[in-house]
Amino acid sequence: MATIANNLQGVRARIQQVCARHGRDPGAVRLLAVSKTFGPVAVAEAAAAGQCAFGENYVQEGVEKIAALREAGVAGLEWHCIGPLQSNKTRLVAEHFDWVQSVDRLKIAQRLSEQRPAHLPPLQVCLQVNVDGAPTKAGVAPAEALALAQAVAALPRLRLRGLMCIPDPQPDAAAMRRVFAQAAQLFHQLRAQLGAPEDFDTLSMGMSDDLELAIAEGSTLVRVGSAIFGRRAYAASA
Repeated sequence: MATIANNLQGVRARIQQVCARHGRDPGAVRLLAVSKTFGPVAVAEAAAAGQCAFGENYVQEGVEKIAALREAGVAGLEWHCIGPLQSNKTRLVAEHFDWVQSVDRLKIAQRLSEQRPAHLPPLQVCLQVNVDGAPTKAGVAPAEALALAQAVAALPRLRLRGLMCIPDPQPDAAAMRRVFAQAAQLFHQLRAQLGAPEDFDTLSMGMSDDLELAIAEGSTLVRVGSAIFGRRAYAASA
């Protein structure tokens, strides 16, 4: 079975190949390794292979993993909260994570701002946008994204970095690309409306099965789990 290091090499090669096909700089596309349900040993193996940014969907699991790796002496990692965020979990995220990609309402952003410790750098934030209007997905509606972006950008201890989306799978590649193109259009529109801030630079979209399509439409960060760590085995009650 391929090791995590080999899998990482394969994913990086995919990113380089699609960037070459579309005239993009591979250095402009970041790789986020989604480590949910995989333990500290797997993360440490990925870190040893040069991966530094990791995404966690479940706050408590992520906090425990961050602590375990710190205790083990694995340094220099960047942690992204990418799952739905409830009010009762904002303090843990504000105190332990570096990024939150799943802010979809002002109340959550306000709590993160209030609870971010003063000795830490500003919390990097992306707005989750429900770009295709999927009824089962979280995210602010595109028509409401500008108002939320303006409000979040004004909060202390936070730095608004861009947008994240998790669109539903589409029937074919062309349809999937159209959804990603809509997200890219919204990203550039918001950037212009906000006055083109230099650090509004992140369009997080694309995962293991569709990262090529997302990069073709302008993604700057792809969230890859199974292609790096393998398929997940969830508990029966999950």
